[in-house]
Amino acid sequence: MQVENTLIKEDQHTLRLGKENIGRLLIRLSVPAVIGMMVNSLYNLVDTIFVGQGVGTLALASLAVCFPVQMFFLAVAQTVGIGAASIISRNLGAGNKRYAETVAGSSFGTIIILSLILSVLGIIFIEPILRLFGASNQVLPYGKMYLQIIMFGGVPFSVAVSTGNLVRSEGNAKAAMTGMIIGAGTNIILDPVFIFGLNMGIRGAALATVIARCFSFIYLISYFVRGKSSLKFSLRELVPVPEIAKKTLKIGSASFTRIFASSIMAVAVNNTIMHFGTDTHLATLGVANRILLFVLMPVFGLVQGLRPIVGYNYGAKIYRRVKKSLRLAIYSATIFLTLISILILLFPQLVLGIFSRDSELIQMGAPVLRILVVLLPLVGFQIVGASMFQAIGKARPAILLSITRQILFLIPLVLLLPHAMGIDGVWLAFPGADLLAFLVTGVFFIREVRNMRISL
Repeated sequence: MQVENTLIKEDQHTLRLGKENIGRLLIRLSVPAVIGMMVNSLYNLVDTIFVGQGVGTLALASLAVCFPVQMFFLAVAQTVGIGAASIISRNLGAGNKRYAETVAGSSFGTIIILSLILSVLGIIFIEPILRLFGASNQVLPYGKMYLQIIMFGGVPFSVAVSTGNLVRSEGNAKAAMTGMIIGAGTNIILDPVFIFGLNMGIRGAALATVIARCFSFIYLISYFVRGKSSLKFSLRELVPVPEIAKKTLKIGSASFTRIFASSIMAVAVNNTIMHFGTDTHLATLGVANRILLFVLMPVFGLVQGLRPIVGYNYGAKIYRRVKKSLRLAIYSATIFLTLISILILLFPQLVLGIFSRDSELIQMGAPVLRILVVLLPLVGFQIVGASMFQAIGKARPAILLSITRQILFLIPLVLLLPHAMGIDGVWLAFPGADLLAFLVTGVFFIREVRNMRISL
């Protein structure tokens, strides 16, 4: 009887996806994800603040160079996690729980193998990688000190990110949030201790981040080991199943493409900045990237909660609930980003002053930050639109929408505009890409929604 009651309690998370009021359900799933994503983004934000205040502008520039490498690990982890979560949600909705469990087990083995390979390659080729992403001779030593340590945390970080998506796919967003909070809280505590207390400088920031990620990893793995999940699988099922791995990577490839596109974009942007500008311009971009990532975390958290709702109800053919959840998510993301954009437009110096004492960086960065956020409200719709295609298992449009902003629009604009406008052309390329990506997403999104049985 106790076992039966436990199973009923575990499955309640999943059953609510198809029955609970959409507004309450989206709040229940998204708020923990939003909190978790924002807290998790403090890994990078806190590092930037302490490094900028305690080490200096060159160290900030090195974080800008290392950032795309870290994003690449995130891309791989999200590819496996979101791809598996989409399959799991849709199969839970269709009543195929056993297959969903097999997918979960296979995804664990897949992400461990991939992240281990990436870590080894990153350590071996660290200097060429940093050069590729625009490190100057002055910035390179700081980048090597930071990235060498970060690479040792690649496996626990990737597994934690991927596992968090599996937990959300069964409707338990609070557990995924807790794992993120544990890691980020540890990072916030250890950063000042290592950077200032132990006088480790930028190495201390990297070490604090790695230790913090290990704590997240331990908590999320224990969630499955302790039997808290409704998904059950044995150690033997951790061996990747080729067919499942292929399907998982195909669906999740949109996330990989979107985040990997950020790394490709960084090659173009960083090197263009160093051609038309200075290390201070590069440091400015590094700070702006961390700010924008933090600002967008609530939207990414929103779609984390949205995906299992869309996936489950699409699998169960309850299209009315799919459309209602999409509409609510778009409104929420747009309103939030509009408010944030207004605040940054009004107080850019105040925001930049949190990260650096360098008056040149603050003076130079204020107009740059204004340009970067002027069309930020349009980005929410693009993120929700691309996430919808992932949730319903349509990989091709999801991949296309994931590369529109960075690859199809931003990189060409970054390469062309500076020749006519100098360094200002780099900054103006960002809102230009935001507008074009918004228009393309609208075409695909509206067509897909009209294909569902009831109009939006």
